[in-house]
Amino acid sequence: MGIIYSPQDIQNSLLEWFRLSGRHWIPWKLKKDGSIPQLGESISPYEIWIAEVMLQQTQLKVVIPYWEKWMKAFPSLTSLTEAELDNVLMIWQGLGYYSRATRIHQSSKILIEFVGKNRDQDPHSWPNGIDQWMSLPGIGRSTAGSIISSAFDLPTPILDGNVKRIFSRLLATKKKSIKDEKKLWEFSSLLISMIRPRDFNQALMDLGANICTPKKPSCSFCPLQKFCVAYKKYDPDDFPKKEMTKKKPLQEIGIGLVFNKNGELLIDQRLESSSMGGMWEFPGGKKNSYESVEKTIERELKEELGIVVQVREKLLSFEHAYTHKKLNFTVHICEWISGEPQPLASQKILWVSPDKLFDFPFPAANTKIIAELHKHLCIDNK
Repeated sequence: MGIIYSPQDIQNSLLEWFRLSGRHWIPWKLKKDGSIPQLGESISPYEIWIAEVMLQQTQLKVVIPYWEKWMKAFPSLTSLTEAELDNVLMIWQGLGYYSRATRIHQSSKILIEFVGKNRDQDPHSWPNGIDQWMSLPGIGRSTAGSIISSAFDLPTPILDGNVKRIFSRLLATKKKSIKDEKKLWEFSSLLISMIRPRDFNQALMDLGANICTPKKPSCSFCPLQKFCVAYKKYDPDDFPKKEMTKKKPLQEIGIGLVFNKNGELLIDQRLESSSMGGMWEFPGGKKNSYESVEKTIERELKEELGIVVQVREKLLSFEHAYTHKKLNFTVHICEWISGEPQPLASQKILWVSPDKLFDFPFPAANTKIIAELHKHLCIDNK
């Protein structure tokens, strides 16, 4: 790979920078008394595991309050295994990518068999092998490596987005491919400190977050500047090489708010196998090109619930962007005409008083609908 310097040189430069400028305060990386673990000392992986999954697709500053909230609700592996999925999703609400919460809940059932009840604060009760962690739902190689190095101070390489960017610039990797991904993993394995792997991996993540940023990296403050091929020969901003981004397709979604004679609202729970499985939502669906949004709502509620409705006043319209698509929601209040609601396309349906809606885990887009509905009905949320 054209390395003209030793891994030890990079390790020394990075670890010295970390000693002076690293994020030594991250709560799940500390012992229970708030102190920094000693060289080679193991700490419980429970808090680290939860944080690492939360950090998939989400920045540290966003994760911290959610992690703190989680730890109050589920302070141990045992408490998590005994919780209902609805409660887990409720605590996760707002973080997005809800399948992560479902996978954590699934993984807890597997881990408790290994760790044992009420033993999760003993690090020696937990698995410390890469294959053991990667066998859990939603745990890839980099997440597993970060958990193991953080909890057990073992030399397991990582390659998250921050680290890929650093290595792509150090090596001036010119294209994105499976072959190049393999090279970056080899580079990560070559570089990792055998003596201070916990600090080294954290140093990489801190460098990517604060110095070697996606745009306008602070190269003049970078401890690895002298090793960086992109800095010497090119523009670091050009690495890693960008793929052409496709414009997100816009989909029209019609949503129907159906009330019964008691003033309760109909909601349904998504199938576990679907995107955002286990979350609650208002019935509706995708608009066909040949129909009005009102006809969409009538059709979808007939297909999903087996009921006939009359679409009445529009409550609101808004756009909501996801990773690969953008949705435009149009929400109407509906009059229930006939048919007994059935969960034909969901796992459960409920009639819920509007003032109780925030007690259920809804995707972020639905919370906008709830807030607007409360204003419409003059409900005080305080």
